[in-house]
Amino acid sequence: MKPGVVIERPTGALKIAAAHARGGLAGQVHIPETSVFYNLEVAARRFPTKAAIHFLGASTTYSELLQEVERMAGFLQTECGVGRGDRVAVFSQNCPQFIVAYLAIMRADAVLVPVNAMLLHDELQHIIADSGSVAAFVAQELLGRMAPLLGNTSLRHLIVHAYGDALGGDDAGLSIPDGVRTCSATDPLPAGATRWSFAMARDLPAAPPLAGPDDLCMLPYTSGTTGAPKACIHTHRTILTSVVGNTIWRRVNGESVFLCVAPLFHLLGLQNNVNAALYAGATIVLMPRWDREMAAVLIERHRVTYWAALPAMLTDFFALPGIEQRDLGSLAMVTGGGAATPDLINKLLAERFGLDYIEGYGLTETAAFLCANPVHAPKRGCLGVPTFGVDLRLLDPETLEPVALGAPGEIVAHGAQVMLGYWNNPKANEESFLVIDGKRFLRTGDLACIDEDGYVFMRDRLKRMINASGYKVWPAEVEAALHGHPAIHEACVIAAPDARRGETVKAIVALKAGAVASSEDLLAWCRASMAAYKVPRVVEIVESLPKSPTGKIAWRELQEREFGAARP
Repeated sequence: MKPGVVIERPTGALKIAAAHARGGLAGQVHIPETSVFYNLEVAARRFPTKAAIHFLGASTTYSELLQEVERMAGFLQTECGVGRGDRVAVFSQNCPQFIVAYLAIMRADAVLVPVNAMLLHDELQHIIADSGSVAAFVAQELLGRMAPLLGNTSLRHLIVHAYGDALGGDDAGLSIPDGVRTCSATDPLPAGATRWSFAMARDLPAAPPLAGPDDLCMLPYTSGTTGAPKACIHTHRTILTSVVGNTIWRRVNGESVFLCVAPLFHLLGLQNNVNAALYAGATIVLMPRWDREMAAVLIERHRVTYWAALPAMLTDFFALPGIEQRDLGSLAMVTGGGAATPDLINKLLAERFGLDYIEGYGLTETAAFLCANPVHAPKRGCLGVPTFGVDLRLLDPETLEPVALGAPGEIVAHGAQVMLGYWNNPKANEESFLVIDGKRFLRTGDLACIDEDGYVFMRDRLKRMINASGYKVWPAEVEAALHGHPAIHEACVIAAPDARRGETVKAIVALKAGAVASSEDLLAWCRASMAAYKVPRVVEIVESLPKSPTGKIAWRELQEREFGAARP
């Protein structure tokens, strides 16, 4: 960014193109000048006895949730010395304690650092040290990974919780994993660590909240596939811009019931489920991890209306034996994105429930909400249209010049939900932002095209492109075609080293239960269905494809494995 350049940030009402403000979708939205915690305070005053969280047979009302948050915020401030702007990490799978911890951090005017529960020592140490976290909430089974950082980094205090402590006396007939049933141990804790129950029992009052819309709110870390993970700087305003826009766009209200299974340490889960529900005063049906049978039971039992589900999750869910006999008629909104959605799923949702899969698009850098399909006019296989206040453009990734209508280009975006920048990383900021017409735009690294109606269609990640003898092949396009084969359950397309072509196209697929097909059968079908340069040269059939914590197919893992195997 050049010295002396004044960067415009969005203010006032955030608008969308008039052509999309139809079918009940507002043409603009006003973002509250408040903090994230304030949403809980309002909901608890409006609906004190209403269920805020259902967790495997146990329920927490809004008034109970507020009381727990106030107590934990008081402990953070008084016993842990957490002050305004201090960073506090949460290292846990989905559970009610995660939600209380997150909101207590907000109540204490501190900053959330959500940590992927799958991380091991090196990445965990990097995140704690880079963020300067002074305290952390840690699930009991993860304590061994976090405890060594006490006193060896900025970390001074740990608060330890066990998932089983949040369960009621009745398992409600659910098949609960043993790891979730486990209650607090009685073993001594390391110096500086406190059990959750002790912190709650102190019942310490919190100081009056001071955080405003432009205070730092959270530092979620990116995946770190191109180096060490980077933290995205988000304020209460950037987070609420995404939350409020999402709830209005997707018709969320106080009677909505959310199925929350996406990990809360990822903004997909935290924003689309917890924050959206709290803003509306809705109910969260919380799952510790993905289990398709449990999901079906919970949708029926709690009359779930809203489900943010990745395509891979839906594919697995609707392959559940007997799913046709389940009562899923309460579903009013199924939304998500991140990968191509098989036509079979789209057709099933339309024919059985009268629903469209409302795809959207966002990044950690944009607080998870940037584009979405209008509910009244979605297009399949599409990211949707720019949401409230978003100026989205497509540029040639090399020249940074605008591309012609219909031509692929890199998505760059300006909006009130875009992060302020990367924490402690001026080099990444320099590479990731550019100024156009006095506005600061984020370079996403995603390639897309826009049609004549203003809808955005993803082509692929810029770094995922396969260059086979000079032909550009976009894996997402080939994956979408592969989903058309009747025997294929899931597919992932990666680059494979090739002595003659440099790299070539490889498909890794999992077949549907009971389906029979050989690699040769699938290759022959591909040759009859795709342009020659897109056809995979190799098809590998596997039992299942690896998934990321959010349920996306872990293509990077497969790609790295492929090139690692090729090295001498």
